[in-house]
Amino acid sequence: MKISRSMLVLVFLTASTLIAQGAQVTPLMSKDLADFPGKEGLMITVVYPPGSSDPIHRHNAHAFVYVLEGSVVTQVKGGKEITLTPGQSFYEGPNDIHTVGRNASSTKPAKFIVVLLKNKGAPVVLPVNSTSASAAASPKFNSGKK
Repeated sequence: MKISRSMLVLVFLTASTLIAQGAQVTPLMSKDLADFPGKEGLMITVVYPPGSSDPIHRHNAHAFVYVLEGSVVTQVKGGKEITLTPGQSFYEGPNDIHTVGRNASSTKPAKFIVVLLKNKGAPVVLPVNSTSASAAASPKFNSGKK
């Protein structure tokens, strides 16, 4: 596993933004996507301590979320607020605005993996002012059950 220095700086800057809200972000791997010039994949884990939440943001990336532990409440602009539990997944597109992201529990942590497919070197998280959140989106939800 090789993570470039600039990628680590970017991930840790992003992590420090989220840590201010209580989330702990850990980079797992980064990989240039040779078949898609200028694109990269990034895998991170996020741990929401009890009662923590994210500010309104977007990723400017394809984000695939898979819940490992606990329960996560999520919503993108124009979609329904949903609660995900272990084994469930969620997708956010490059234009989606993530309006709700929080731990559903005030007593237990929640942990999830995020795989981002994005432009190489682009920021992982872009803050969005709640009054300027103008892009409509709808969530893509997979219960993980067949």
